[in-house]
Amino acid sequence: MGNSYLRPDYIFESSWEVCNKVGGIYTVLSSRAKTLQDEMKDRIIFIGPDFWKENESPYFKEDASLLAEWQWAAKEQGLKVRVGRWTVPGEPIAVLVDFNPYFEQKNEIYGWLWENYQVDSLHAYGDYDEASMFSYAAALVVESYFNFAVERGVFTHATKVVYHANEWMCGLGALYINNKLPQVGTVFTTHATSIGRSIAGNQKPLYDYLFAYHGDQMAEELNMQSKHSIEKQTAWHVDCFTTVSDITANECKELLDKPVDVVLPNGFDNSFVPKGATFTRKRNAARRRLLEVANALLGESLDDETIIVSTSGRYEFRNKGIDVFVEAMNRLLRDRDLKKKVLAFIEVPGWVGEPRKDLQERLKKGGQYDCPLDVPQVTHWLHNMSHDNVLGMMKYYDMHNRKEDQVKVIFLPCYLDGKDGILNMSYYDVVLGNDLCIYPSYYEPWGYTPLEAVAFKVPCITTDLAGFGLWANKEFGHMGTLKDGVKVIHRTDYNYSEVADSIKDTVADFSNMSKKEIDECRKKADALSKKALWSEFIAYYHQAYDIALRKAMQRTNTPQ
Repeated sequence: MGNSYLRPDYIFESSWEVCNKVGGIYTVLSSRAKTLQDEMKDRIIFIGPDFWKENESPYFKEDASLLAEWQWAAKEQGLKVRVGRWTVPGEPIAVLVDFNPYFEQKNEIYGWLWENYQVDSLHAYGDYDEASMFSYAAALVVESYFNFAVERGVFTHATKVVYHANEWMCGLGALYINNKLPQVGTVFTTHATSIGRSIAGNQKPLYDYLFAYHGDQMAEELNMQSKHSIEKQTAWHVDCFTTVSDITANECKELLDKPVDVVLPNGFDNSFVPKGATFTRKRNAARRRLLEVANALLGESLDDETIIVSTSGRYEFRNKGIDVFVEAMNRLLRDRDLKKKVLAFIEVPGWVGEPRKDLQERLKKGGQYDCPLDVPQVTHWLHNMSHDNVLGMMKYYDMHNRKEDQVKVIFLPCYLDGKDGILNMSYYDVVLGNDLCIYPSYYEPWGYTPLEAVAFKVPCITTDLAGFGLWANKEFGHMGTLKDGVKVIHRTDYNYSEVADSIKDTVADFSNMSKKEIDECRKKADALSKKALWSEFIAYYHQAYDIALRKAMQRTNTPQ
């Protein structure tokens, strides 16, 4: 099917998360970069925000020789850019642009946006201005490069160029390109609708009433008018509107009144998943370290027979299902079918203060301890101990990791970057130490965490409200079970309690499995992850580029 697609000669892609690790979109772009770079050979150019004034971005390597002539031309036009390579597999070209100079023209830019596209920027607050100025600057970079390449004869009227904007933050730039460079095909990807995330985050039932919610009206009610407005108008005016899963496609149709043209599922690049003996060594090291930390904190001697489970992701207590995870672990405490001890980690960055000195002392000394430290539920002190959702819920349920408890729950409230002061291992080095990963999301457009888990051969539990969970069901041809490597739980607006029970039962079932059955689960998880590699999913991007290019050609009467 892919052979008749029009292929772009150049792709420009902008996102707030280019060379800037904030959330899941960083993983989407940085892991996809290698596949596109292999195809495009430096004709894909990523554009990100340059706010690395004092500290250099750890993800960017400047190189003055790249696009050197254009760099001069851009500087003469007053654009403040730095060109280099994004230090991820494939090392694609990245242009970081300083967007601060455009704040002075903010009102004129917003005026232009209103006149041409009826985007309401009047209610802007928070990150709307910053994102919009970056988006505008990113579009100026593309305009400058495009005109430069035309002047030099590098681009002719037959050169096929695509501009791909990610999230509402890059909407303004997509509309600018649409207006000023009609010969460029525009693609817009919303990874989650701003209004859908907001409805879910405000404890409102999202799914049962999706057909009845009116996006514009909800935006007003939730004070989201400007973000919703730019997202909706971009969706309507670009050449190809996309999102990352069937579940979010439904949200777009209902809340933005615009069906998507293509669904672009998020793939994975497994080039850094260790193989063979290295995998086994790393898995053993992760388990050893997790048990050492737990034993020092709890004054226990948990051994390798312990089932290690975890949840992780952004600290969205309800959306990511962290509340259900705690609930399930609390119920597991009293489950007669549980045959082994369970050590459950919540690896979610909170408002972290500092690593615990008393825990560091014990870890340094080594040895066994038979009494727990104070507050044996947390590895790092938090700034808001008394207002933290995880600790609050554990306190409410009287979960104090007592000696007799079969299930111990530990909150690791920091980024696992290898330098947290306690675990000192990176997330990918930790994740493979788990027996089971649990992500009971309520709002999850795609779901990288379960995909990462299965790529590291760890079976996981997710829900059918996560794009990944729906995709897994489609691959299996039925609701995923633990024996498939991914257990997919049916989740609705109202069945919180059943979901918690289902997690509890699944962990209890796992504790009764033989080594042979567990190995089989791990094989199945691994096999599923192979179907979600970028090499499999990149075809959807080619479809999106094709749609955008054909529309641009119609607009400019270029023969196809």
